[in-house]
Amino acid sequence: MTETPPPNPEVELPPIIAPAPRVSLLTRLRNYFLAGIIVAAPIGLTIYLVFITIEAIDRNVRSLVPPGYQPERFIPYDLPFGIPGLGLIAALVILTLIGFLATNLMGRTLLSLGERIVARMPVVRGIYSALKQIFETVFSQSGNSFRQVALVPWPSTGSWTIAFVTNYIQGTEIAGHLGEEIVTCYVPTTPNPTGGYMTYYRRRDIHILSMSVDQAMKLIISCGVIVPPGLITELTAAAKMADGGKSSGKSGPGNTSPNTGTDGNFTP
Repeated sequence: MTETPPPNPEVELPPIIAPAPRVSLLTRLRNYFLAGIIVAAPIGLTIYLVFITIEAIDRNVRSLVPPGYQPERFIPYDLPFGIPGLGLIAALVILTLIGFLATNLMGRTLLSLGERIVARMPVVRGIYSALKQIFETVFSQSGNSFRQVALVPWPSTGSWTIAFVTNYIQGTEIAGHLGEEIVTCYVPTTPNPTGGYMTYYRRRDIHILSMSVDQAMKLIISCGVIVPPGLITELTAAAKMADGGKSSGKSGPGNTSPNTGTDGNFTP
C-alpha cells in the first residue's frame, strides 16, 4: 500500500475561481432596456434632425416658388403628400447657379454694381460688409478659421478649455498694444457650441492641439464624455509647461516653438 506524499508548500495551488454572481431577471431587463436606448437614441435623433432640417428648407423654398411651378405639378400622378427633399435640391441648384453667375464676367459686373448701390446705404452697408467678410473668411479654402483646435487658459490661470482658432493678429493695433503675436480664439459653451466668447491670447499662452475640429465638437457637445485619443497626454504636457516646463527645453506635445503646434504643421 503506497503512502500519499505530503503536500509541498512551495508548489502554487491553482486559484479558486468563484462562480459568477447570479443576475436577477429585473437586472437583465434593465440592462436590455439601457442597451436599447444606447442603440436606438442616436439613430432616432439623427433621423429626426435630418427630417426637420429638410422639412424647414422645403417649406421656405416652396414659399418662394410660384404655384404654377411647384414640382408636384410636373408629376403625372396625384400624390396625397409632398415629396420631401425637393426644396433642398432646388436650393442646392439655385445656389450653384448663383455661384456660377458670380464667377463670370457678367455676374461680377452685376455684383459690383449692386455692392456700389449698397455702399451708399448708411446702415445696410455696415451689415452687408461685415457679413460678407465673415462668410469669405469662414468658407475660404486657404484660410485657417475654425480649422485648428487650441487649448487655452479659461476662465482663469490653471484651468483649461477647448477653443477654435479664428485669426492670427500681426501688425495691428491690438498686437501693438500687447507687443506680441496675438491669436483670436472662439471659446464655445457646452453642450451648445453656437454660443461662446471671442478672446485674445498671446501665442505663447495657448497650445495648438492635434485633434480635428470634429473631435473637438464631439468633446464639447458630450460635455467631456467622448474624449479624443491623445488628449490626456496633451493636457498633461500643457500643465507641465504652464508650471515651468518652458525653461526645461524638453520636447513634447505641449512644449512647442511659437510657430509649430502639436502636429508640427502650425502656420500662422
